[in-house]
Amino acid sequence: MVETKTPTQPSEWPPKYPRLIAIGTETPSAKYTQAEVLKIFGIEQPKISRIFSNSHIKSRHLCLPQFSLDSTISQESQADLLEKHKQVALDIGQSAIKKALEKADLNPQDIDYISVVSTTGFLCPSLSAFYIKAMGMRSDIYRIDIVGMGCNAGLNGLQPVINFCALHPESIGLLLCVEVCSAMYVIDDTLNAAVVNSLFGDGAAAAIVSTRSFPGLSTGSKFLGFSSHIISQAIDSIRLDFQETKYSLYLDKEIPYLLGQNVKIPVDKLLRKFERKRRDVQHWVIHSGGRKVIDSIKYSLNITEHDVRHTVNVLQNYGNLSSASFLFSYERLLQERITQPGDSILMMTMGPGSTIECCLGEF
Repeated sequence: MVETKTPTQPSEWPPKYPRLIAIGTETPSAKYTQAEVLKIFGIEQPKISRIFSNSHIKSRHLCLPQFSLDSTISQESQADLLEKHKQVALDIGQSAIKKALEKADLNPQDIDYISVVSTTGFLCPSLSAFYIKAMGMRSDIYRIDIVGMGCNAGLNGLQPVINFCALHPESIGLLLCVEVCSAMYVIDDTLNAAVVNSLFGDGAAAAIVSTRSFPGLSTGSKFLGFSSHIISQAIDSIRLDFQETKYSLYLDKEIPYLLGQNVKIPVDKLLRKFERKRRDVQHWVIHSGGRKVIDSIKYSLNITEHDVRHTVNVLQNYGNLSSASFLFSYERLLQERITQPGDSILMMTMGPGSTIECCLGEF
């Protein structure tokens, strides 16, 4: 007879809802307007220039290769792009983590679980191992890397952090979303490359999660639950193609309408689970996927421009930061200091699959 072990339950059962404790964000120092990017890329075609000027983006932080004022940017090899992803991700990722830890008065050795999300490069060993070594985290830390899931992956990476913290009371979980979108750029005169190169920016966002109390710290919401909706018939609408020794990101022009048509499904399903309606949500944190995407979701859910103010602000000043976008918006909400106990917050990310992810929280 084989002896089986019963898993040990936490001291408190059911466990407490984990809460967002602090957020830290970082970008590369170099910042460019859309007009500057057009000049650096040597783009003169009016049709492509209009894509940049109509993007509703004022500026982005990007890691571009060296260029002179009288010449345009040179193409980078796939090896160069992968190395750029690694080095920039380690730089801005560590900075974002340090900022979040400092707000919570924690140090790297306090982290029990780390989830690292990135789609803009591939490494083996993965990024989490490099952060653990570089920042002196404990050797017994639990870790996971979410790779290749795209712009929606921030909420996918948040789920295991929350689950771990719920099952291990007082533990400290860390989510890091780090995207070097300039490591995915293909510089040519195609319309698809123009859309990608006009939209995405580089950035990292770290979030501390725990059930532990942090007296005197204005924390974020507790996390109640998640919902997901995969539009399988649109699996090719957002994808990576491998062309001419490089990865090339493809974005279907129908994406905004596709997301708008389907967004009610996961939103309403999640709200019903907790006996709430859309009108009960005081705060919306939505991925900055592009102005058309934001508008399509806004109209479908019948929410206001004020509801998406942080989403729009992040898009205007940083571009689409892929998985990190929603945490940049969440940080801006916390900086307003307008949330009240009992307020509901709905976080939403969208990406390849095609996928819509939602998370409901409560302050």
